[in-house]
Amino acid sequence: MTHQELRFPRYMEEIVRAFTHVINQGWAMYWGTSRWNAMEIMEAHSVARQFNLIPPIAEQAEYHLFQREKVELSMPELYNKIGIGTMTWSPLACGILTGKYDDGVPIYSRAATKGYGWLKDKILCEEGRRQQSKLREVAGIADKLGCTLAQLSIAWCLKNENVQCVLLGAASVDQLYEDIQALQ
Repeated sequence: MTHQELRFPRYMEEIVRAFTHVINQGWAMYWGTSRWNAMEIMEAHSVARQFNLIPPIAEQAEYHLFQREKVELSMPELYNKIGIGTMTWSPLACGILTGKYDDGVPIYSRAATKGYGWLKDKILCEEGRRQQSKLREVAGIADKLGCTLAQLSIAWCLKNENVQCVLLGAASVDQLYEDIQALQ
C-alpha cells in the first residue's frame, strides 16, 4: 500500500478505538465512514478484527446516474466480504438530475448562488452539456413512467441492492414530498 492509497495509516487504530469508545459509552449505536476508499474501509475492518474493536458498518458515498464508479465498481467486494452497507448522498447531483439546468443556470438556483461557482462551472462545461443531453433522454423515460426526472433518479439509486439508504437534501416541503414519491 502506498501513502496515496491509504490517507491515514498511522491513525487507523486510533480512529477505530475512538469509535468503539463512543459506542461503548452509549453515545452512538454504530459508526460509518464518509468518502473513504475501499482500502481504508478494509484497513479499519482489519484493525477492528485484530484488536476486538467495532468496525464501521456503512460507507457514505456520492451516488447518482453520473457518479457510479465507487458504489458499483470499487465497493462490491466489501459488500460481500465484510458486509458493509452504503448510505448514498446527492442522488440528484446537486439538482442537475432535476432537469432545472436544461437551459442554463436559472438565477434562483443553487448554481447561481455565491460560493457555488464550482457547480455552475460543472453545469456549463462541455461534460455538463453532454450530461444535460443524456438527461433529456432520461426525462423521456420518466414521462413514460409517469414520474418526474427527480423521482426516477432517486428510485434508480434505491433500486441498487447495495444501497441501504439515500440521503435527500430537499430545499422545501414540496420538494421533499416530490422526492418521497420516488418510493412508488
